[in-house]
Amino acid sequence: MSGKEKKLLQLLRSVTKSSAANGTSILVDASKYIKELKDKVEAASSSQADTDTSSAFGSGSAMPATVSVSAVELDNSSRRRGFRINVSMERSRPGLLVSVLEALEDLGLDVLDADVSCTDDTAFRFQALGGSSGQGLQQQQQQQEEAGGSVDEQMVQHAVLQAITKCMDDDDE
Repeated sequence: MSGKEKKLLQLLRSVTKSSAANGTSILVDASKYIKELKDKVEAASSSQADTDTSSAFGSGSAMPATVSVSAVELDNSSRRRGFRINVSMERSRPGLLVSVLEALEDLGLDVLDADVSCTDDTAFRFQALGGSSGQGLQQQQQQQEEAGGSVDEQMVQHAVLQAITKCMDDDDE
């Protein structure tokens, strides 16, 4: 073992508060330490997610949802704008995917590319690229302007969160 490796192991030993003497034992202790930290982070994020979700889905719900939306340029030549949409939930509900897709359609967005993972009672993941299909683009832009402006990231995020909330409320009834 080189001097550099010995120094790194000693550093790892001190960070993880290991009392091990050999390299293998130090690595085993470090692995246990990392797992403990991971468990603490998961416990903290779980309690934080429950708090964050209560405002979106009512105080009795333990159904955390994360929705992020960012604007992207779809095509350099036509300067078409679109959105990258990410939805993540610990558990899916029947009709959730359909509700999200309908919300995007109501905004005049087509799903151009998507990666979806969902089944009843397991995690729901939806990553999509949404934008105008190009057909009727001028008509859609004109309709959006008449309706009070173009669609932005906050509007997409709000529509998706509303669709999730509606789906959850419908399922609870």
